[in-house]
Amino acid sequence: MYALVDCNNFYASCERVFNPNLQHKPIAILSNNDGCVISRSDEAKVLGLPMGAPIFKWEGFCKTNGIKVLSSNYPLYGDMSHRVMRILEQFTPDVEVYSIDEAFLEFKGFSDWDFANYGLEIRGRILKWTGIPTCVGIAPTKALSKVANKIARKFPEETKGIYVIDSEAKRLKALKWIKIEEVWGVGRGLQKRLKAKGCKKAYDFTCLSDDWVRKNLAITGWKLKKDLEGNSQLKLDEVTTKRAIATTRSFEYTFSDIDNIKERISTFATRCAEKLRQQGSSCNMVYVTLQSDRHKQNTTQHKGRKMITLAYPTDSSLVISSAAVNAVTDIFKAGVNYKRAGVIVMGLVATDNYQLQLFQKENPKHKPLMQAIDGLNAKYADHKIKLGNQDLKRTWKMRQERLSPRYTTRISDIIVVK
Repeated sequence: MYALVDCNNFYASCERVFNPNLQHKPIAILSNNDGCVISRSDEAKVLGLPMGAPIFKWEGFCKTNGIKVLSSNYPLYGDMSHRVMRILEQFTPDVEVYSIDEAFLEFKGFSDWDFANYGLEIRGRILKWTGIPTCVGIAPTKALSKVANKIARKFPEETKGIYVIDSEAKRLKALKWIKIEEVWGVGRGLQKRLKAKGCKKAYDFTCLSDDWVRKNLAITGWKLKKDLEGNSQLKLDEVTTKRAIATTRSFEYTFSDIDNIKERISTFATRCAEKLRQQGSSCNMVYVTLQSDRHKQNTTQHKGRKMITLAYPTDSSLVISSAAVNAVTDIFKAGVNYKRAGVIVMGLVATDNYQLQLFQKENPKHKPLMQAIDGLNAKYADHKIKLGNQDLKRTWKMRQERLSPRYTTRISDIIVVK
């Protein structure tokens, strides 16, 4: 059996844990640089605030309807997510973290188990230990557990936030209830093709012949169909080494001077290098992109990119940052207001197993230096140790005018009880 545990309105729920005044109030969470709405509480949804709404257009609507608008507090959300996932590991060792607010659990050897009560226990412990409300869907396959979770979320009073598909009758009833566009794994393209075949509900999809599905929807479509039929084909994903690592961000303001852009690129490159060291990889290539604000069509537009091939594989922040800064210097054009940039490290190899160069190699001092920097940053957090061309005050410069405190990750923001 599989379970899909999903945190309800996760970002809004995290804010409510530490600010009880927000309970039962409409809440909207904004994207990077306070741009668009990326998360809403149920109360905000009922009022008609759409997902992705640009806040500058909906500011008046939010004030009129008493919607509390907050900046994204990613350190807080990330820490709360980590706590939820650690709790889930107490119920089974087989956990796939699917996103920041949901995870799949596989129950191996749980024969004749009371999954309804087990789901209630999972939900109750997360709520008690973190304050985050969840819904739990349990079924014989991953795709069906997603369907079960939607039922639990749609009918909280009847299900108490937990629904188990443990019989053929329940499976058929669930598939005849859920729309094809709401099925996990059915994107716009697949949705269009299935609707052309007359599939309005998930049940209609399972009625198609296997031959047609394999011929027209390939192996992934066939696996999804089998999963919905109760024949498990989609297994938990194993943690794999990434083939490329990217750090891309929008700037908090448009930059037209090279110095500010160099600083941002150095910070992005350093973050890529840190991720490389975390997974034990080194890179052979550094790819840099720089883009103007495409939404301001009345200004000069420019989009550039450049690849730098390194002389040897490296995970050194010094080498990767230097290459990225050199690349963005070549891309930059005077007189253009730039809004977004990115650094991607590619050609990844294992740091402890790659082809050595006869005449060129990395400075041997870099390895212990990077270990010392990573150790200090892990101990003191907030990236206290940085390269000389980075801004010492912040890692990510974003417009966050409505930011709540980082209650769990910054000692100066710890909640005070009076």
